[in-house]
Amino acid sequence: MSKNDKIVTSEQAAGPIPEEIVFGSSEVMQAIRRKVGKLAQTVVPVLIQGESGTGKEILARYIHVNSPYREGPFVKVSCAAIPNELTESELFGYSKGAFTGANDSKPGRVEMAHLGSLYLDEIAELDPTRQAKLLQVLQDGRFYRIGDQEETRIDTRVICATNRNLEKEIIAGTFRQDLFYRINVFHIFMPPLRLRREDIPAMAQHLVSMCARRFDRPRPTLSGETLRWMQGYDWPGNIRELENWVIRYVLMGAPEIRAAFENREATSGLPNGHESKPVVPLKEITKNVILEAERALILKTLELHHWNRRRTAETLQVSYRALIYKIRQVGLPSKRLTKRAAPAADARGNAEVRATAASAAAASAGSASPSAAPAPSSGTNASATASNALPAILRGE
Repeated sequence: MSKNDKIVTSEQAAGPIPEEIVFGSSEVMQAIRRKVGKLAQTVVPVLIQGESGTGKEILARYIHVNSPYREGPFVKVSCAAIPNELTESELFGYSKGAFTGANDSKPGRVEMAHLGSLYLDEIAELDPTRQAKLLQVLQDGRFYRIGDQEETRIDTRVICATNRNLEKEIIAGTFRQDLFYRINVFHIFMPPLRLRREDIPAMAQHLVSMCARRFDRPRPTLSGETLRWMQGYDWPGNIRELENWVIRYVLMGAPEIRAAFENREATSGLPNGHESKPVVPLKEITKNVILEAERALILKTLELHHWNRRRTAETLQVSYRALIYKIRQVGLPSKRLTKRAAPAADARGNAEVRATAASAAAASAGSASPSAAPAPSSGTNASATASNALPAILRGE
């Protein structure tokens, strides 16, 4: 059982997780909240993407309890944990005598989710053969148990989750394109904690209360200094890492935990939230730097055009579809959430966009080549650099 499972199980014993904890107060999570409010009452498939530990299962359970199938079961399948040779029998079950040792018929997870929700965690781990059979279930709600001649029909809501980029998996030939279009009716990107730092204090307080009840310990107080430190830390393991930290905090106390982190910082020689990670490839660090630059550039251009995405795509010299994908990838809301002040003049806004693009190009070039010259920050050369850099940056070239 994963750490996220423990959070959900504990909260189910004491009641559901409050919505203000599930969605927080950040703009990106409020956009997800509104989207979920519309899709939960439907029975169409949902695809949740995001890094490990971002709370994809918590969101899937929230969708289930607010759906027409709330009275039915929530059946979780950890696709990565099932050996390939057992995947079909686990998913679709088998009839008596189907193979040696099959002394009784057994329903699969898909059948167990009848009139409920089927949650397929890490769906990208399914091999293409099982993907084809799952596609059939999604198309007409019918399948065969192993060794059974009689067709089984089910009615279930399918929610899939993955931390992979399925579009890249399709190009690599490891994920079926037709299955992707079936499960991607509604798409939700769960942002990492570093992109929703304002949600960390309330989430941490909630976890402290929950863990204190779970372990029957006095509830410790999180000081303002501790909360500020937590907001400054990047949390590469996201909610799962935050929960682990809170468990240690509740069991060991603040001095021991802070001392452990201070010792780690002293060893790395880097400030809080930016500890040394020698196991992270340079390519991954470069990717993260470029993503942050892209996010700033896209947000600035969206604001310039009053969140008109088609005009934004034209300015950035990318297709509309590529822009929508990038907006999701960097964790921006799909629509403007609050009314923003219009720029004083388009010329000034365009200059800011070009400057941001030049910075993004510099980040990309600097990461790729230590000896690369810095991008100009102003003037004609800066404009040319920005204009040339835009398509390459946004397409990940």
